[in-house]
Amino acid sequence: MPPGWDWERGESLLALDSPEEWDAAFERGEAGLGTAVIGLAFHCPLADVSPRIVKAMQLPDAGQRGFAFTAAGHAARLNGELTPELYDALRAAEGPGGFAVNAIADTLTFVPFRKLPFWFKRQWVYAAVQGKLASWWLQSVYAVEDAWRAVRGRFS
Repeated sequence: MPPGWDWERGESLLALDSPEEWDAAFERGEAGLGTAVIGLAFHCPLADVSPRIVKAMQLPDAGQRGFAFTAAGHAARLNGELTPELYDALRAAEGPGGFAVNAIADTLTFVPFRKLPFWFKRQWVYAAVQGKLASWWLQSVYAVEDAWRAVRGRFS
């Protein structure tokens, strides 16, 4: 094991830049694999890190699984795209309040619409329409509140 990788406490794992070292730690069943896969997302090409992110999404520890989804979001930010296997993993993990919510939001924000698979395009349209409807609703609520204040001030 190279000096500096503290798998038990998770120290310095964000600097991990060796997919082979991550694979060896996965085989040993180390504890900080989710943290380390974030480091891989920062330092390695998407093609190298993608299968490891998908593996980390299956880890038994919920905290480390959450870090794997964070790594997927970082990969979308840094590369402006994801691999088909990452899109599939995010789609499979999608659900209200689940681990994938932020990773899906990052994907929809940082990956150009033309590069998204159909399911993500549908999610993008849904999110855009939902955001516009919420905006209109708030504008109408503010208008009613302003009118009510004006009426109350006029007759007070």
